[in-house]
Amino acid sequence: MADDVDIAAVADDGDAEIRTGLDRVVSGSSKILAWAIFLAFGITVYEVISRYVFDSPTFWAHETTTFLIAAIFLVGGPIALARDKHIRVRMIYDAVSPKGRRILDIVNSIIAMVFFAGLAYAGWIMSWKATHSPTGDIRFEGTGTSWNPPTPALLKMLVLVCVALMFVQTFLHLIAAIRRDVSAPANRAGEK
Repeated sequence: MADDVDIAAVADDGDAEIRTGLDRVVSGSSKILAWAIFLAFGITVYEVISRYVFDSPTFWAHETTTFLIAAIFLVGGPIALARDKHIRVRMIYDAVSPKGRRILDIVNSIIAMVFFAGLAYAGWIMSWKATHSPTGDIRFEGTGTSWNPPTPALLKMLVLVCVALMFVQTFLHLIAAIRRDVSAPANRAGEK
């Protein structure tokens, strides 16, 4: 029974899953980036009041909120990876020994790095096309509306940054998994 309390205490600790210094920085940035949701909410409220109370709709509110929410969604990938909150089949992972978990973590990291490398390559091509004309001149892709902000180009660059960040995070996780001592008794809430 006392072990259950210890497990719950470790599981409730927000930093229990943080494995590297980079993960700590990425996870900490989420507290700042979360305010973008309130900014998007405020812009939406402003648009509704402008449109329905003052009969003066804005031409920028929809595109701005769409950009903010899409950017928050993209940054969610590195944050979930930093906090070790990604989807995992716990039934298999928890059923194996610490040595087996270490092997699963190594294999998972290698597969994820190949996946992120492919996404980074595609993100690079996508970002280059969104920020350069066919002649090589710098021009940011716009939305094509009357306001025409460069949000598509910015989001494509953010895709590249987030995927590259997740590649580096996964590489650091791979190093940690390789160095992990499996001879020590494992705690059930997650190994360090």
